[in-house]
Amino acid sequence: MYSSIHEDMTPEGSAGSYLYGKPQMRYSVVFTVMFALLAFILLIPYSQNVWFALGPHKPTAYTLGFFLACVLVIVLDKHLLYRIAARRRLTTWHYVAWNVAEIVLLAGLYTLVSVKLHAAGRISLENPDAGAVFFQALFHAVFALGVPYLLAGFYFAVQDRDNTIRLMNYGNVVSDYDYVPQDMEKINLFDNDGVLKLSVSMKNIFYIESDDNYIKVWYSDSKGDLRQYMLRCRLKTVEESFAGSDLVRCHRKYIVNISRVQVLSKEKEGYQLDLGLAGVGPIPITKTYEEEVLNRFNTRR
Repeated sequence: MYSSIHEDMTPEGSAGSYLYGKPQMRYSVVFTVMFALLAFILLIPYSQNVWFALGPHKPTAYTLGFFLACVLVIVLDKHLLYRIAARRRLTTWHYVAWNVAEIVLLAGLYTLVSVKLHAAGRISLENPDAGAVFFQALFHAVFALGVPYLLAGFYFAVQDRDNTIRLMNYGNVVSDYDYVPQDMEKINLFDNDGVLKLSVSMKNIFYIESDDNYIKVWYSDSKGDLRQYMLRCRLKTVEESFAGSDLVRCHRKYIVNISRVQVLSKEKEGYQLDLGLAGVGPIPITKTYEEEVLNRFNTRR
């Protein structure tokens, strides 16, 4: 019985994959752009060496153009990060480093545009030295972008913690019939409100598939028919909560029940697992999980 409740605190330097979902990227961009626009409006009157202006002035066109260019950079940057995270296991520190690099990039872009416009006589800077312009731009970028990224990260972490799978210990259930404890090994899935949605015997699970912030649980019902259940949860939570069970992570999108694997084969693209399910093709094993899956498979056999 796997009865311990896992809080999924995301240890330092580990997982943090809840930061890389499509909704998280979308909300992060929207929140950051809105915050940056507010910061931009508030900071202009108190900033030295800044050519930004709003009103019937020529610099207004440069201001709006530069702001829209920054929004485009942020959108493309987050899209690229999402694509990379879909192919590699990225940690919280990768997310932090990526955002720091983005802030530095935008500060550098501001410096380049400012120096060029000043040299062309289109704007006026108090101190046109590139170093001075860059450090002031970096200060503003840290506030306008770093703060919303930090707040968004904390929000996603709290949200993710509230959405984790919680386990119930059926060994403590009072019942009017006898049962064999091994038969009561179950995965119990709760929705975001803590309502039990699915309780299925571990032995009946075939595999669990990730679909952005949702998971699909493939299992057999009491009649032996293949069923699918979908709920909002991270695959990482399942992996960590059931560590030591027959559920094994083999791919960024899949966790398999190693006891249900019928064939393990090595193809040109790498190892694959065949669960013997009609209409379900072999499940790939990526290099990241290959050693662990092979060890578990051999130990099980």
